[in-house]
Amino acid sequence: MHVSRTHPGGLGRLAFGAAVAGAVLTAAPSAADAFCGFYINGAGSEMFNDATQVVLMRKGTRTVLSMQNNYKGPPDAFAMVIPVPTVLQEADVKTLPKDVFTRVDVMGAPRLVEYWEQDPCYVERYDRRPSPKMAGGGARMKSDDSAAPDDDLGVTIEAAFTVGEYQIAILSAKDATGLDTWLRREKYQIPAGAEPFLRPYVEGGMKFFVAKVDPTKVSFGADGRAALSPLRFHYDSEEFNLPIRLGLANSSGTQDLIVSILSPGQRYEVSNYANVTIPTNLDVRDSVRTSFGSFYAALFDRTLEKNPGAVVTEYAWAASTCDPCPGPTLGMNDFTLLGADVLDTPMGAVTGGGGGVIATDKPGPGARRPMPRRVSNNFVLTRLHARYGKTITEDLIFKAAAPIVGGREFRGGGGKLEERATPSSINNFQARYAIRHWWTGPIKCKSPRRGIWGGPPGRGRPDIKPALDLAFAPRNKAALPRLLVSNVPEIGVRAYKPRRKPRPVTPPRPPVEAPDPKVKGSPMAPIGQGCACSTPAGSRGDATLLALAVVTIALVRRRRRA
Repeated sequence: MHVSRTHPGGLGRLAFGAAVAGAVLTAAPSAADAFCGFYINGAGSEMFNDATQVVLMRKGTRTVLSMQNNYKGPPDAFAMVIPVPTVLQEADVKTLPKDVFTRVDVMGAPRLVEYWEQDPCYVERYDRRPSPKMAGGGARMKSDDSAAPDDDLGVTIEAAFTVGEYQIAILSAKDATGLDTWLRREKYQIPAGAEPFLRPYVEGGMKFFVAKVDPTKVSFGADGRAALSPLRFHYDSEEFNLPIRLGLANSSGTQDLIVSILSPGQRYEVSNYANVTIPTNLDVRDSVRTSFGSFYAALFDRTLEKNPGAVVTEYAWAASTCDPCPGPTLGMNDFTLLGADVLDTPMGAVTGGGGGVIATDKPGPGARRPMPRRVSNNFVLTRLHARYGKTITEDLIFKAAAPIVGGREFRGGGGKLEERATPSSINNFQARYAIRHWWTGPIKCKSPRRGIWGGPPGRGRPDIKPALDLAFAPRNKAALPRLLVSNVPEIGVRAYKPRRKPRPVTPPRPPVEAPDPKVKGSPMAPIGQGCACSTPAGSRGDATLLALAVVTIALVRRRRRA
């Protein structure tokens, strides 16, 4: 486990909740998941954002933020409010297919792999998958108030347009109280006590992305959860951060945050809180197969207990490769969907019409969608994970970090598996845990090669299970010492070693003592003091001859007397 501390207090001193509320990447839903904004509606009903997924793409000063929200609440008109550093235009906002978030989540998730010792060896295989399409922007929303300031409240509608089911307005404000009042006056019943959360963003000159959702264009499931199209928008800023404090306005308790960052050749970590890598390359008991989520939640919570206020690095690897692979690798179309098409374009440029960029409008029948220029496939995927309470003081600020490796099936001298995270020239770090089955078949060769691991006999590929929906994983259910095969000293956990049942002990036979010739009756006693039949088996012959000699002599003496 690697720990770096770039902030003296960590999230603990600044209230861990502050550190990471907003940018939840795929698979971090929880009872109160993080969100980099808050929900508002016109009915005054209670609203919860229980599963926000965010992927960030960064190059130079350009940031592309892709976000998927699983809103749960009444099917009334509602909206999202998100702080952004600049005024966004219609060309800067798009909707995306949902499955791209699933692929990113699976790629960076902690993984459980089941290995069998091979006879003789196993070769890994890789799959490829089809690519989805990205939806374009919609028609511009009519508004007579666009760019017209509301003089009494200091709120200005800088831009207004429609994308998919979202009616989007970009607001600027001079005063947090004025913005709070404006939203309420426009029939948005914002969360109680939202003004203090709005204030630092208004004072910092931030704009506000207000995306109102038309419920007639959204389907709701039986559980009341809306199927919203993911949103993507991009902007330029010298700082690379995530505005997370505003998301606590909808918080009802502990929040879970996973941030995924894609950047050409670059890993990231946070600059204003402590950083730690998750313990990795741990062998676990067979029972973890059915309780991997709760096992990993226990490992994660223990890591935070030993590193209060830290943000945990779970993955840093080239996005187009993996080993082992819990799913398809990310490809060019995924990178394009998540923002590679706008990393080098000017702000406000309409992508897709020509010149190697992707159009915002859907192409006509038979039309080819041109590929973007300068899109590279050397992206590094970084996954950062944190868990926090409701108190918050700072947004999450990212910085470039040196490459690390760890969590691979690499063995050094003496066959020892690599441990923890170590600096390197490449990024090859993952949270990996293994169930191992030793070879039990016959070993017929003179020089067997032990410790070659792969899939089950006759099937080839090892089973790989990603840990998804971690925020929903049962907590305080897994006893780490009983699930681990070996100790994890970096978090102070000693693996439980079950005692072997003692084998039945056969009572020892009493020792056979050597006969004492002085004891009467002993087979070694002088003639006449014992019975010859007690003579040990080895001397019976001599004793018999002696007895016959004595009898013969006696008979001879009697005849002479006669």
